[in-house]
Amino acid sequence: MKIEVWSDYVCPFCYIGKRRLEDALNQFPHRDQVEVEFKSFELDPNSPEYSGQNIHAVLAKKYGMSIDQAKQANQGVGQQAATVGLTFNFEEMKPTNTFDAHRLAKLAKAKGKEPLVSEKLLQSYFTEGKNIGDLETLIAIAEDAGIEREEVLRVLNDKNAFANEVRLDESLAQQYGVRGVPYFVLNSKYAISGAQPLETFKDALQKVWEEESPKPMFQDLSTAEDVSCVDGSCGIPDKK
Repeated sequence: MKIEVWSDYVCPFCYIGKRRLEDALNQFPHRDQVEVEFKSFELDPNSPEYSGQNIHAVLAKKYGMSIDQAKQANQGVGQQAATVGLTFNFEEMKPTNTFDAHRLAKLAKAKGKEPLVSEKLLQSYFTEGKNIGDLETLIAIAEDAGIEREEVLRVLNDKNAFANEVRLDESLAQQYGVRGVPYFVLNSKYAISGAQPLETFKDALQKVWEEESPKPMFQDLSTAEDVSCVDGSCGIPDKK
């Protein structure tokens, strides 16, 4: 089974949804036969680099609400995050453009380190209050994942490096009609939109597994009550 996950590194529900999917997979008996692939999605491709504004001010401006209303909304999101073991540090979050973060994730994918780097990017932004649009921050995240500094520096200084891979993900999202993230696609035909409850993910995994897995061609004779073994082979005796 293959699960494609469209998300952005400054999307709180993407981090929450990621944890719920992981929790569901940890309870799924066929976990070792599931591949999870992360896909790029920018909530705002025109978002500026971090300007010093905090997340409350950015949210208030975007949705036309007061700072107090924005703080209340963020508090509610933080409470949801806590239910899956995440700590969101809204006072220290640094809203920024995520294009370079997505390009770094694509480099990490080429190195077989995408899951680790994606987790580090989310943790850095939501919990540690780091600026994931900053070059040195991205280099440090990559180095923690075992990617050499020189290679990361070369890639991130070349705005064309892995840009096509990011844009291809976003183009595919448009084809699927994705309007918001997180967005999960199972086996290219089943979709889950948003950070749905754990049971939704568990039910979806089981449904897809049952529908997509090949059915056994032969009866399992180990459950038969009347089995005969003659001349080195076993079978169900002919009925008299």
